[in-house]
Amino acid sequence: MKKHNFYAGPSILPAYTIENTAKGILELEGAGLSVMEISHRSKEFMAIMEESLSLIKELLDVPQGYHVLFLGGGASMQFCMVPYNLMQKKAAYLNTGSWASKALKEAGFFGEAVEVASSKDKNFSYIPKGYELPADADYFHITTNNTIYGTEISEDLDVPMTLVADMSSDIFSRPMDVSKYGIIYGGAQKNLAPSGLAFVIIREDILGKVDRPIPTMLDYRTHIEKGSMFNTPPVVPIFAALQTLKWLKENGGMSAMQKINVEKAALLYDEINRNPLFKCTVEDEADRSLMNICFIMTDEYKELEADFLAFAGSRGMVGIKGHRSVGGFRASTYNALAKESVVALVETMKEFEKK
Repeated sequence: MKKHNFYAGPSILPAYTIENTAKGILELEGAGLSVMEISHRSKEFMAIMEESLSLIKELLDVPQGYHVLFLGGGASMQFCMVPYNLMQKKAAYLNTGSWASKALKEAGFFGEAVEVASSKDKNFSYIPKGYELPADADYFHITTNNTIYGTEISEDLDVPMTLVADMSSDIFSRPMDVSKYGIIYGGAQKNLAPSGLAFVIIREDILGKVDRPIPTMLDYRTHIEKGSMFNTPPVVPIFAALQTLKWLKENGGMSAMQKINVEKAALLYDEINRNPLFKCTVEDEADRSLMNICFIMTDEYKELEADFLAFAGSRGMVGIKGHRSVGGFRASTYNALAKESVVALVETMKEFEKK
């Protein structure tokens, strides 16, 4: 039976990425060795790194004055690296979920971290609006997509200060204006590569403004100067990322990804709205994520939740159990998820309704 992978992360990757990474693990073309065992200083890996960073710049139309970095670990390390490098006295944070809350907490170790707005009052089921930013903040931090709660900031905000965005789960899902951001960062394990790798896109002129000494490994300038090669990088995830970036380019880039992502999300949201058994956890359609679609049983059918999970599993649906903070169900529809998988989930929901 075909499996339909809706896991939130680590999550589905293109077959192209998996197949070519597997080949490279067995033997990297032209090297006569596995990509796992070549030196990160070898000409073969240097070419992999260079092409990967170049493709990110091309796909996202990264302007001059920005650097793209690959760093070990996940996005959580950036929760402290951002304030370490940018916060002189104060920073503003929009609190839209668990990961935004954690980023806010880490920033508090470096200065005054101001929560300008929060959607915690309704279990993070909406994106706050109408908030004011402190004029003296060194930067404003947002989490653009919330994997747990299914909300998304789908536009590039205009703010009068450096904008920092955690885009772990919606990077490469749409065209974007990188010039509006000072830093874009995220973990790779959603739309790019296996876990263990973080990407950072950073405007160079925002660095070097804080008084505090910064440990070498936590200073963005270290990694800019060394081209993400100050220490041994996570070689295999970077090689996998290159395959995904090639796949993205071959499949039409960001505009094509956005088009199919909108179509996939519309299919599922329409069925949730139609089917009397289910309802969305995010009421405002403008706040609903294209990447992580969260829904629950209506009150009348609440006792059937476990039955539906079992039924969906019997139909090949994997990873649709909702996060414990929300309950219900979550379908993660990242770039690599084929439209046929969403259609299969919709048909499963219809079958269960009849049953």
